[in-house]
Amino acid sequence: MDRDELREQLRKKIARQGQTDKVRELWNNLEAQKNLSTKEKLEKLLALSRQKKSEKKAESDKIVDELVSSPPHQPYLVLENNFNLNSSYGQIPISLGLNIPGRVLYLLSRDEAFKDLSLAEAVFIDLETTGLAGGTGTIPFLIGLGFFDGEAFKVVQFCLNNLASEFKMLGELLELLSDRKFTSVISYNGKGFDLPLLETRFTLNRLRCPLSDLPHLDFLFSARYLWKHKYESCRLYNLALAHLGATRAEDIPSEEIPWRYFQYLRTGDFSLVEPILYHNQEDIMSLYGVVVAGALTVGQSLENQETEIDSLELFGLGKIWEKAGEMKKSAELYEKALSQKLPVELSVRVKKNLALYFKRCGEWEKSLKLWEDLTQNSEDLEAWRELAMYYEHQARQPETALKLALDGLALSRLMNSDLERDFEKRVDRLTRKLSGGGLNGEKGGQR
Repeated sequence: MDRDELREQLRKKIARQGQTDKVRELWNNLEAQKNLSTKEKLEKLLALSRQKKSEKKAESDKIVDELVSSPPHQPYLVLENNFNLNSSYGQIPISLGLNIPGRVLYLLSRDEAFKDLSLAEAVFIDLETTGLAGGTGTIPFLIGLGFFDGEAFKVVQFCLNNLASEFKMLGELLELLSDRKFTSVISYNGKGFDLPLLETRFTLNRLRCPLSDLPHLDFLFSARYLWKHKYESCRLYNLALAHLGATRAEDIPSEEIPWRYFQYLRTGDFSLVEPILYHNQEDIMSLYGVVVAGALTVGQSLENQETEIDSLELFGLGKIWEKAGEMKKSAELYEKALSQKLPVELSVRVKKNLALYFKRCGEWEKSLKLWEDLTQNSEDLEAWRELAMYYEHQARQPETALKLALDGLALSRLMNSDLERDFEKRVDRLTRKLSGGGLNGEKGGQR
């Protein structure tokens, strides 16, 4: 929404005020003229209405001009913008959000409640505030909501023009939330910032925030799992451009927003907050877009259709399933990621995770191959330690175990590793075992 669109919204809102009363007044004046037929009265009413409409437009334009050039008179603004379901945000069709299964939302949120929910009754939320630190002194002067409404995805913004009118604005917000009866909340870092701050403002105004008890999907965490290693940044602005292909305009620095708002309160220059309104709306649409994009990717893994997913996203999917406690599926995704080309650092991490998983499952052949790969292609001392343990306790080959322990000891000394003492004890024990000295009273075990 650019400045011209905001102006037009304000103009229409002002033009609607009192319109019914004006028409009734014109008709009453014509009714007083007894010599006119009903048809003639209607014709005159239409002519007068067109004239009044032209005058009213000029008057409303004047009011809007005053609004953007002098201190704000209205205590707060409520702006709405609808995105048709047949349109798209970047590469994401708006209607796709209506088809996300609850199982996918559960995997993204790790909240069982989402298994029975959909995005059709969810509310997407994003705040712009007078400070970034939070606390009772921080006020959300702009509250943006996004939700499905009929044949559109609607963005509603509550913008506070007078700090003393916060109670009134929250009251109207409460009315909207109560009427809509949303079943869940979707945010981006909302669990750590937006929701606690909004709850604080409701409490300070002796109101109860109806969003507090709803299941909450904070997509920041899932976005980092999926795209942390794929993109330079997981800020919504960056993801909208890089992953969604959106064409949102240049963003404004977050630290600049409070300054712009306070300057707006002081001067009434609407151009100061126009970029903030645009930024907030785009953040809501970007949040919607990345949630749908992430859900579609997770949905592919749910249906075993990961053939077109690249290795970095496969790694991220593995993390999401792992965090949900679905270790078998996570291991499958990690293996698929390894079969493609992963950066060395991620490859080492995946191999270690998989090797330990297969060890716990008793799949020694798979874990052994991964540890051997690690000893050849990395300097990860855990691999030498795990191999030494395997050959000592599982394969019962103390000679091989001793050789691996000696290699690990040499490397640990070169690398000044904390594992040096562990390898020293292991070498000592294996040497005595091979020389026929046994363990000399040491407890056994699998270490």
